[in-house]
Amino acid sequence: MFMRQIESVAAYVPYMTAVGNHEASYNFSHYKNRFTMPNFEETANLWYSWDIGPAHIIVFSTEVYYYFQYGLFLITHQLNWLKQDLKAANKNRAERPWVITMAHRPMYCTDTDGDDCSKRYNIIRDQFEELFYDSGVDIEFWAHEHTYERLLPVYKGKVFNGSASAPYTNPNAPVHVVAGSAGCRELPDKFTPVPAPWDGFRSRDYGYLTMTVTNKTHAHFQQISDDQGGKVIDDFWVIKHKHGPYGSD
Repeated sequence: MFMRQIESVAAYVPYMTAVGNHEASYNFSHYKNRFTMPNFEETANLWYSWDIGPAHIIVFSTEVYYYFQYGLFLITHQLNWLKQDLKAANKNRAERPWVITMAHRPMYCTDTDGDDCSKRYNIIRDQFEELFYDSGVDIEFWAHEHTYERLLPVYKGKVFNGSASAPYTNPNAPVHVVAGSAGCRELPDKFTPVPAPWDGFRSRDYGYLTMTVTNKTHAHFQQISDDQGGKVIDDFWVIKHKHGPYGSD
């Protein structure tokens, strides 16, 4: 049913996918056979990257850390590929300065459903946070939680704003966005009563996020609420005059 609903869009414009837990049945076979992403012959859509305008976008699988029955070798293969891809992306930042990642299970969240992102130890955070910081990843998109949550620039639980008045202007850590509210019959998740210190904005509305990479220094984001008839409920810019590994100055 969902595939029929998105056909009018996915059949005519680029539709780039990231695998999640709902695709896990039969070794992700439905996901692998319904789509053809870059590098399909080697990774069957589980991880890949592509360039568009001034951005290099990386998609990877968090699910290899949760479905061991499909092969522990996937963890090593993906991590080795990811390190090489980030290394190559950093060499090309003069042409494509924005490095953006997409994956399913977040490093951080404040939902109350007991998922790893709400806990002190998170295997995804353990595996990728330092690598992405050292590689200067600009934006990290996540899903899985049926909510929308924009984080302040964060690394190892600490906030690294560009400044108190403009946190997303020359931030000193990656910016995480959990965009998992596009619609699920399981209904939205609930948030903790008190936001975390690294929270920028939270919403339980069904909706979707748009991103416009305007140029090499400016990227614009808007969260659209379907519950409120298309109202923009979150609007922010990330401005970076220098891209690259954090803490390198």
